[in-house]
Amino acid sequence: MTAGASPPGAPLPPEPGPNHSTQAVLFDIDGTLITTGGAGAVAWRRAFAEIYGVEADISAHTHAGMTDPDVGRLTFAGVLGRLPAAQELARLMAKRLEHLVDTVAESGGYRVLPGVEPLLVALIEHGLLLGLTTGNVESAAHIKLSRGGLNRFFSFGGYGSDSTDRVELTRKALDRGAIVAGGGLATDACLAVGDTPLDVAAGHGAGIRVVGVATGDYTVDELTAAGADHAVPTLEHGLPL
Repeated sequence: MTAGASPPGAPLPPEPGPNHSTQAVLFDIDGTLITTGGAGAVAWRRAFAEIYGVEADISAHTHAGMTDPDVGRLTFAGVLGRLPAAQELARLMAKRLEHLVDTVAESGGYRVLPGVEPLLVALIEHGLLLGLTTGNVESAAHIKLSRGGLNRFFSFGGYGSDSTDRVELTRKALDRGAIVAGGGLATDACLAVGDTPLDVAAGHGAGIRVVGVATGDYTVDELTAAGADHAVPTLEHGLPL
């Protein structure tokens, strides 16, 4: 069954009931739900410039799907030639969040990706629980989603502020989802959606199926080769539930 793109008369997902395990879908953010038009990179650049007076391009030192703490740490090492002390990284990340509020608001390239909002509405109407699994620290995740009006769809999540290990933060999301679901959330009733091979590996590492969506830097074929259980060009094509 495909949600969000079903033909008229297609069956809906089963309604949750007292004898039915809650189903949940966990979404990555950047490249999956939204694109910020580079606002994240600009915020990092402004933070490095303000604190250290240096130019910092995160794309030269990191790649899509990494957690925010790793992005900060590796970019720091790349531009300053050493790893940051804990207090230095904390200050840098706080300054980056301060700038992120402005860069997201200012970005001319910010957009909610195709099919996202209709799909989220349909999933909730069908009784599914929606969460996040993202390398963003929690506050950055909600700053990015806020402009697109998407925060309202998600009742739990796992974030880069939970772990620098994408598998572990996905497991944290599932733990929180179980609380929201009243203590019952079977991994075989859960699905992750993401746009990078790291998203695929994280979902599988946490024991759940993964749908790749080719709205980021990777194609359908590349996501399939990375092990995605299913891959779609955009979320306009719905999800195989």
